[in-house]
Amino acid sequence: MDMQSVVKNLHPLEVKIIRHYRQGDELTIEQVERELNLKAGNGNQALSWLTGKGVVAEIRREPQVFFELTALGREWQEKGTPEARLLALVRNGSVPQGLPELAQALALDTKEAGSAFGNLARLGALSMDEDKQVRFLESTKAEEQAALVHGLLSKAAVAHEGVLAVTELSHAEQALMKGLAKKRGAGASPFREINRERVVFGFTQGPTDRANRDALAQALEEAGITGDEIGTLTMEMLAQGSWKNKSFRSYNMQVPPARLMVGRPNPYTQFIEEVKDKLVSLGFEEFDGPLVETEFWNSDALFMPQFHSARDIHDVYHLAAPTHAAAIAEPWLSQVAAAHENGGATGSRGWNYTFDREFTRRLILRSQGTVLSAKTLPKAAIPGKYFGIVRCFRYDRVDATHLSDFYQTEGIVLGEGVNLKTLLGFLDLFAREVAGAKEVKYVPGYFPFTEPSVEVHIKHPVLGWFELGGSGIFRSEVTASLGVQVPVAAWGIGIDRMALMALGLKDLRDLFSYDLEQVRLRRHLPPPAVET
Repeated sequence: MDMQSVVKNLHPLEVKIIRHYRQGDELTIEQVERELNLKAGNGNQALSWLTGKGVVAEIRREPQVFFELTALGREWQEKGTPEARLLALVRNGSVPQGLPELAQALALDTKEAGSAFGNLARLGALSMDEDKQVRFLESTKAEEQAALVHGLLSKAAVAHEGVLAVTELSHAEQALMKGLAKKRGAGASPFREINRERVVFGFTQGPTDRANRDALAQALEEAGITGDEIGTLTMEMLAQGSWKNKSFRSYNMQVPPARLMVGRPNPYTQFIEEVKDKLVSLGFEEFDGPLVETEFWNSDALFMPQFHSARDIHDVYHLAAPTHAAAIAEPWLSQVAAAHENGGATGSRGWNYTFDREFTRRLILRSQGTVLSAKTLPKAAIPGKYFGIVRCFRYDRVDATHLSDFYQTEGIVLGEGVNLKTLLGFLDLFAREVAGAKEVKYVPGYFPFTEPSVEVHIKHPVLGWFELGGSGIFRSEVTASLGVQVPVAAWGIGIDRMALMALGLKDLRDLFSYDLEQVRLRRHLPPPAVET
């Protein structure tokens, strides 16, 4: 193929880059889109195509850190931080008040008010007397920090898309940002930390004349190709006559027609249906429920304390509107609240704190399948076996074994004779018969709602050992509060991870691949070979 044929088959985006830049220039996606006035994503397309042709190559990657203002951060920027609002209220108040009264006056929940008081107390701005009344103390340090936080929020509010680069921050602002930004679970923080890589490209010398930038630019000049040629003739262009005196891209008549793709069931969907069939054949009854749940059923009914760090592993997504459910059904609300506060009728001493009945109504996307097990307990038959294939949501960094939108197979077995041996038998069934694992091991775990707690791990031929899921025997604080007096074995297993083994894959993202050819062939893939 001669040079003229090569240049005529270049995409206009590629042509513009070749003509605009020179040998030795460094190119980035953002730079190309900005300087050539391209749409978002076009710069990445063009540089990828040129890389495939050997015209450009990656020179280096530069790590970058950004901080994105969250919805909570915008609220703080408009209304003031909880610390600033609490400090102003106490300073201007004529009579000292207790923390619950101050929280109510500021429309803050107990946790937010307590955290704000703790921060201000550490800075010497507030104190609490022996009558638990909050008192104001003069503190220059607190005023300075409040001004710095407000300035940082205001700077982000006017930044493009509310995003600040770490290079835009002073040393004091960077130090402050460490306590304001989170990578995971940023919904409860004013900033979300984002880590990216800036890829820098450059023109290659080219193994042949066809891949040399200068030779291509000269050929484009001689052919009169500018990159502004029209690729599609539309009805509007015909009606308006705007096609006249325009140049059109060449069409390659040798391109083969698109292959017809006959529809087939998705292999992952088939796998899930097979899991359901196996469990139903074992006498299990399927349960299901809504994607949106309350904090009550997602965590409180499972005896997870409202203030405890155990909830940090469940980085939940909160609903913007509505924010709270109208009510929680009784007697479950009162019985669960009592279990948290003093143990209620469960034989436990509870967590010894005041249960927040406002917080428990907050709406979220469910973060674990166990929420459906909890909702099933009050109406479950005894003895009984129940399961569900449950879609869950957690803010998580996506990699080969983690997704932010994933499925769990959740189940419970109730009965007088249920014990840890019963549970281990079901775990072995899942690991070997469903996932197809050859090597299985069990390790002690911790979950606030089970005792004992067990994690089941399987060995993948490429990824090695990884956790398949957690399980245990429900604590009496969970079962008794929901009207069940017999032992309950429960598990929550990542069905996505089981599919890695069963479908011969080594990356969870491949389950949702846009590569239709690979999806069609997935049922026939051999198990992944061991990498050495």
